[in-house]
Amino acid sequence: MSKMLKASGAMAVATMTSRVLGMVREMVYAWFMGSGWVANAFAMAFMIPNLFRRLLGEGALTAAFIPTFKEKEKTAGEAEMWRVANATISALVIAASLVIVIALIGISIALPFVDAAQHPETHLMLQLLRVMFPYMMLVCLAAVFMGMLNARGHFFIPAMGATMLNVVMIASVVLLAPQFGLDLQKDQRLPVQIFALAIGVLGAGVAQAAFQLPSLRREGFRYQWIKPWGDPTVRHIVRQMIPGTIGVASYQINVLFTQGLAFFLGTGIVIQFQYAVRLMELPQGVFGISLATFLLPTLAGLAAEKKFDDFRTTLRQGLAHLTFVNLLATVLLVVLAEPIIRLIFERGKFAVDGATLPVAFALACLAPGLILFSAVNVLARAFYALGDTKTPMQVSIFCLFVNLILTSAFLVMFKLGYKQGALGVANTLSAGCNALLLTLALRKKLKQLAWDELRQPLVALAAAGVAAGLVAWLGSRVWEQKLGHANLALKIGAVFGPAFASALAYWGIAVWLRVPSAAEMWKLATSRFARK
Repeated sequence: MSKMLKASGAMAVATMTSRVLGMVREMVYAWFMGSGWVANAFAMAFMIPNLFRRLLGEGALTAAFIPTFKEKEKTAGEAEMWRVANATISALVIAASLVIVIALIGISIALPFVDAAQHPETHLMLQLLRVMFPYMMLVCLAAVFMGMLNARGHFFIPAMGATMLNVVMIASVVLLAPQFGLDLQKDQRLPVQIFALAIGVLGAGVAQAAFQLPSLRREGFRYQWIKPWGDPTVRHIVRQMIPGTIGVASYQINVLFTQGLAFFLGTGIVIQFQYAVRLMELPQGVFGISLATFLLPTLAGLAAEKKFDDFRTTLRQGLAHLTFVNLLATVLLVVLAEPIIRLIFERGKFAVDGATLPVAFALACLAPGLILFSAVNVLARAFYALGDTKTPMQVSIFCLFVNLILTSAFLVMFKLGYKQGALGVANTLSAGCNALLLTLALRKKLKQLAWDELRQPLVALAAAGVAAGLVAWLGSRVWEQKLGHANLALKIGAVFGPAFASALAYWGIAVWLRVPSAAEMWKLATSRFARK
């Protein structure tokens, strides 16, 4: 049984919990605000602090910080390791505070120039953004805390931090919104209740960061202010961050531009695409992100010890497991997109808006990129572990231009009811380009990848995937013709009946054809069952 599967499996349990709660949160959001102009404004406003969160927190800073943190642990001892962590956190607080102050001043200046009567969606978006923007610092801190715990070998508790975030955000709809006056579902002309969700975002950021502190304290962490300017390790982390920051910034600016273009091209496009993204993030987060999070400190340790054969083997096994698991998820999301959306979202304001078909179309266009998005995360971490943040940056920037061109073209070409799908197709194609270029660059960097074992089961996987798709499609057709989806029980059956049959076919064929990942996961599962 590989340590990789066990560690990423533990993370997957925690991540599954948080992702399921995240899905519940999206269900509550969809019920509460639907997919109209108010929901569109909220989605756009929430996206912007996420841009800076990924820029300063989960992206370039984490990629530069974890290898340095891990190296200090091995070469200089724990005292220096914690000192580096405190200096990095101090620098983060200063940088994030400056960004927040500048952003709040800019939004306050811009608001009077936007006519609320003529442009209510834009005016509301700016008001919500002014409330939510400080969330950026909170989740940056949460991301650094997560990186520290991951580097110390803890994966379950950090992954559970997102659970607290989702609990607070759900509570903001259920408990806080009713205290904010007029019911949003009855009159969207005065969307006062939406500000309860914005306040909930801030509370969720506090909860996610604070949840990880007890585990850090048990490891020996005590925060102390350390002047970051002049600190050589902080300077090293900043130098390592710069290429990654450019790449992440380019990506986030690209997302902001394409989503902003969609924001002004039609009401509901942004939020409907976001609902599809949240659904795809469930399988991506459960295994893809869990695996990538495990791999960064693991690969960094192997690189530091110059064990490059083990580095290649670990990376190859990670990609093999990722492909095997995510291929089934891709098939199910594409074939069962409409029944899935109907089950999860079709109630309350969402049902009134009639958003099931456009969101299902967006999901079917986005889901084929699931394996590619996850592979890009894993391949980028291989470069970060080798101390190279420049190559992923260069590849990212090129692919962002590809995505920008494709998105702009598809948004113009696709009809209004299908523009959500334009965003999905463009993202999938650009992710494929990104994965291919990263693979070629990594092969050049490591001289060889030794991926013969990765290519050998591809035909068997393709056969299992096609069989799974056919079983899901036939099962869905039979269910709809014989039983339909008139109530909740039938909607559940319309998803899980075909999905269960499809999964059995996929795993059965993969085990029969001796796909290595299937055999290893089966052995791991049966051994645990036997012990119990």
